[in-house]
Amino acid sequence: MKVYRTDEIRNVVLLGHGGCGKTSLVEAMAYVSGATTRMGKVTDKNTISDFDKEEQKREFSISTTLVPIEWEKAKINVLDTPGYFDFVGEVEEAVSVADAAVIVVSGKAGVEVGTEKAWELCDKYNLPRMVYVTEMDVDDASFRQVVQDLTDRYGKVIAPHFQPIRENEKLVGYVNVIKNAGRRYTGIGQREECEIPDYCKPNLEIYREKLLEAVAETSDEFMERYFAGEEFSVEEIRAAMRTEVMEGSIVPVAMGSNLQAQGVANLLSDIVRFFPSPDWRECAGINRKTNEIYEANYDFAKAKSAYVFKTMVDPFIGKYSFIKVCSGVLKGDDVLYNADSEADEKLGKIYTMIGNKPVEVSELFAGDIGAIGKLANTKTGDTLSTKTTPILYGKTEYSKPYTYMRYVTKNKGDEDKVSQALQRMMAEDVTLKAVNDSENRQSLIYGMGDQHLEVAVSKLAERYKCEVTLETPKVAFRETIKKKSDVDTKYKKQSGGHGQYGHVKMTFEPSGDLESPYVFEETVVGGAVPKNYFPAVEKGLQESVQRGPLAGYPVVGVKATLYDGSYHPVDSSEMAFKTATIQAFKKGFMEAAPILLEPIASIKVVVPDDYTGDVMGDLNKRRGRVLGMNPVAGGKQEIVADIPMTGLFGYCTVLRSMTGGRGTYSYEFVRYEQAPSDVQEAEIKKRAEEDA
Repeated sequence: MKVYRTDEIRNVVLLGHGGCGKTSLVEAMAYVSGATTRMGKVTDKNTISDFDKEEQKREFSISTTLVPIEWEKAKINVLDTPGYFDFVGEVEEAVSVADAAVIVVSGKAGVEVGTEKAWELCDKYNLPRMVYVTEMDVDDASFRQVVQDLTDRYGKVIAPHFQPIRENEKLVGYVNVIKNAGRRYTGIGQREECEIPDYCKPNLEIYREKLLEAVAETSDEFMERYFAGEEFSVEEIRAAMRTEVMEGSIVPVAMGSNLQAQGVANLLSDIVRFFPSPDWRECAGINRKTNEIYEANYDFAKAKSAYVFKTMVDPFIGKYSFIKVCSGVLKGDDVLYNADSEADEKLGKIYTMIGNKPVEVSELFAGDIGAIGKLANTKTGDTLSTKTTPILYGKTEYSKPYTYMRYVTKNKGDEDKVSQALQRMMAEDVTLKAVNDSENRQSLIYGMGDQHLEVAVSKLAERYKCEVTLETPKVAFRETIKKKSDVDTKYKKQSGGHGQYGHVKMTFEPSGDLESPYVFEETVVGGAVPKNYFPAVEKGLQESVQRGPLAGYPVVGVKATLYDGSYHPVDSSEMAFKTATIQAFKKGFMEAAPILLEPIASIKVVVPDDYTGDVMGDLNKRRGRVLGMNPVAGGKQEIVADIPMTGLFGYCTVLRSMTGGRGTYSYEFVRYEQAPSDVQEAEIKKRAEEDA
C-alpha cells in the first residue's frame, strides 16, 4: 500500500447497534474500492473484519478491526467496531483515535439503543458524524421512517442528502438531493442518470429545503442569496456542508444496500469530501523532559510520537501494537522510547493491518493508523516517542467491568496455564480483569457482562486449550459479636518429659471498630501470667480471627482482654498459651452472640426517566435501600442506593433487559452490616456442607 500524507488520510469509526450491518458495510467498501475481488458474508464466516473463530462462530463482531480503503486519492482507515454492549472497551479504543464516525442504522430495525449510544459517544469525543442507513434492498425497510425518528430525537441537524428510488419493494436507484438529480443502478458500483419519479418529489422537496437552509446558515452572504431565491451551485453546497459536518451542525444521512454494494461508492466519496483529515483535530501530551505541554496536532514536521490504542495477541500471528501517529513520520528502522515503561523499542517493520493480515509499509505519516509487531515493553495506552523529546499522551478512559464470576479450572494443574492465557487476553482486552481473591480462596474474572465472560471462557478453550467453568462467587462475609463473654480455658497435656500447660481467663466484647480484626488488652496483676507469654496470647488471637468459629469467615470488631490465668514453671510454653487462647476464642466468641456481617455496596444506576419505577422496584427485591435520585443530562435519572453485594449477581443482564439496554450502573464497597437471620443461617449451613 502506498504512503499517504496527513491531509490525504481519513480515520473513520463505524458505530451502531449489534446486527445493523457494520461488518457487511466494510465488506462492500473493500469490494467497491477494489481492495478485494469478492464480497464476504458474515453468515459465510469469510469477512475481512470477523476473522476470529469466536466471531465466526457467533456471527457478530467481538473486537475492533482496522481495514484501510483507498478511494479518490485518499486513504480511509475504517475501524469496524462491535455493536454489543459487552464489548464497549473495543469501541472506546476505536473512538479514541477516530477523527469522524459513520453511525450505521438498519433500515428495517430503525433507530435502536445502539444508535443512541453511538450518538452519545460521538458527543463525548466531539466527533463529526454521518448516518448511513443499510438494508434498503429489504422490502420492509423505510428510509423515511429512520429520517423521521432521527429528526424527532436529534432535531434539525439531520440532513438526508440521498433518497432511495424503490420499485416493487426493491432499491433500484437514488436521488442525489445536492444535485437534485436521479440515478439508476446498472451494476455493482455502477449507475446512470434517470428521471426523478413523481412519488419521490414530495419528500425530495422537504429534504432539499432542509439542506439549503443549513447551507444558508454558514454565512450572511448565503443567507441573503437564500432569501432572494437564488440557487446554490453543487460546489457551494458541498463546501458549506463540509464546514457544517466538521462543526457538527449538520449530520448528513445517506443510504444503500451492503449486500448489493449499492450506495457504498457515494458513502466513500462523502467520507473523503465531508470528513476532516487528522490535522484538523488537536492532540497534545506532556513533554517528560521539560514538563511542558507538547502540541503534536498531527504535524508531520514535528518530532516523532505515537499512541498505542490497541493490542492484538494471536497465538498464530503474534503480538501487534496498533498505533496512531501523533506527530512526525514513523519509519521501519526507527528506535523509539516508551516513556511509560522507560524502555527503548526497535520498530523493525511497520504495517497497516487489513483485518488480521499485516501489510508492510515503508512509513506512516502523522495522523495515520498502523501496527508494529513484537514490541516487548509496550502495552495498550503507552506512548512511543524519541528520547530527545519524550512524550506522554493521556490514556483513553475505558468503561469499568462490574460483572464478575468465579472461575475453576477443569483439569488439575492447569492453574498456571490459565493464568498465563488470561494475562495475554487482558493485554488484548482492557475491560477484562482476572483477580485472585485469596481471602475466599477463589479466582475471579471481571467483564462488561455475562456474554463477555462467556466469550472469554470460550476463547480460553479454543485459543489456549484451557478449560474453565464459571460459578457464582463466594461473597466476603465477616463475623463479629454483639455481647460480652467471659471464659476460663486451660490447656494441659502430659506426654512424658515436659508437658504442656497454659491457662487463660479472658473476656470478649465488641470493640466498635469494624475496620480492625481485634483489639488486645491485658490487665493481669501479680504475674498470674508472665509478661513473656503475652505475645503468644496475641498470636493465638491473630490465628483465630482469620477463620471465625461461626462460618469460617474473617473476624472483625472484637476486643479481647486477658485478665488472669496461671502457669507452670516447667510445663508452660508459648505454644501452650497460644493453644489455650485459640480454644478460649472459639468458646468466648460463640457465647457472645455471634453474627454474620455482609458487605454493602453503594450503587448508582443511570436510566431514562421512564424506567425509574421498574428499577427501584427491582432494587427493593434485591434488599436494596434507595437513598435518592439525581437528574442527569439527556432526560435520565441517577438512582443511588445501598445494596448487599449478594444482590448484585446477574444484575447487569436484568438491568439491560428491563431498560432495553439503556441502563448503566456502577458500584463500590462501602461498609459491612449485620446480615438478616435467614441469610446468616443459609450461609452457616452452606459453609458446614463445604467443610463436611
